[in-house]
Amino acid sequence: MNPMFGVSGQCSTLLRTAQVAYTWHHDSMHADMSFSRADKSWLAEWWFTIDRRLLLMIFTLIGIGLLLSFAASPSVAMKRGFQPYHFVSRHFAFAILGAIVLVLISFLSPCKVRRLASALLLAGFAGLLAVQYFGPEINGARRWLPVFGQTIQPSEFVKPGFVVVIAWLLAEARRRPDMPGLLLACLLTATVAGLLLAEPDVGQMMLVLAVFGLLYVVSGQPLIGAVALVGVGAGGLGFAYMNLAHVQSRIDRFLSGNAGERTQVDRALQAFTEGGLLGRGPGEGTVKAVLPDAHTDFIFAVVAEEYGAIACLALLALYAAISLSAVIRAADEADPANRLAVFGLAAIFAAQASINMGVNTGLLPAKGMTLPFISAGGSSMLAVSITVGMLLALTRRRSDLANVKKPRLVATT
Repeated sequence: MNPMFGVSGQCSTLLRTAQVAYTWHHDSMHADMSFSRADKSWLAEWWFTIDRRLLLMIFTLIGIGLLLSFAASPSVAMKRGFQPYHFVSRHFAFAILGAIVLVLISFLSPCKVRRLASALLLAGFAGLLAVQYFGPEINGARRWLPVFGQTIQPSEFVKPGFVVVIAWLLAEARRRPDMPGLLLACLLTATVAGLLLAEPDVGQMMLVLAVFGLLYVVSGQPLIGAVALVGVGAGGLGFAYMNLAHVQSRIDRFLSGNAGERTQVDRALQAFTEGGLLGRGPGEGTVKAVLPDAHTDFIFAVVAEEYGAIACLALLALYAAISLSAVIRAADEADPANRLAVFGLAAIFAAQASINMGVNTGLLPAKGMTLPFISAGGSSMLAVSITVGMLLALTRRRSDLANVKKPRLVATT
């Protein structure tokens, strides 16, 4: 029997399982996991300080990704000569690993988050350099590095480390004028952007520059520098357009609006048309059969065709809720470095989702940017898990020791 015929049944089972899991989680939240406020264990401390609403939304997004992998992956797997559920099983494995990683990271203190970010950034630098020598060339770019029979994309792991380190440098530049924090932040950004352009990966480079620009402005640095950053970004994009054929081709096709070309974007737009408001139903989509990247870059189009525009809007609202919840939580953060890091991590999470959705809806030129927790891909899943793990760690409610009243010394005679 064709495995695709069983997709609807699998989806129904997953929905029932998700409903039971949500009910259990909802009840457990009200019961505070049977912890007492007097309990001083590390697990109890984590439970009472973590943003449980944010945690629930993240796990809901992971669950939706597992559900949607049944819709998008089997047809792609069969076209590539794999077993029908090859990508589904990989997605499940990396989703479970990612969930474990993000929960473990959420236990870290801000200081340990910065140490992890520094180590991650150094490892990412090594990976970006190694990919130039050992990475296979695919479509004129070297972005993947073979490691123990698997391939990883170092640029995905650079981003969370970069954001946290840059946030700390910009905060230190404001707090300690004698420290060249701003200069170091600019040099670090230029280095990362240069390594990404060398691959070339113009989309990731522009994302890194945009997030740095946001943190630069939010941290209260001179506005003349922000104007210079806009110029640098525009210059980098112009350089890529003039010197990289695939970048020029994508931008030209986007600006021409030639709907006659049967590109992936055209087919994605067709999926939105076919799906309408409510969709054709789970497993009933047809456009995914002709989309080579239906399980990764264009999975949002599969959602549109099978579940409809309303489901797409609900998914968009979930991404927005996660990002805004983190930003609101960060607004009360006393430490500038932590506050900037949360802003940056939330921004890079939201921007990646927005770029993917923008490409799928024809609002942006085609770019290989995955949809966080939804698209298949081990590097993307683990990197996003690290990002939100740091986000959860930095948004935990901790005592502001600087504002705690110290006992008054009483003079004795």
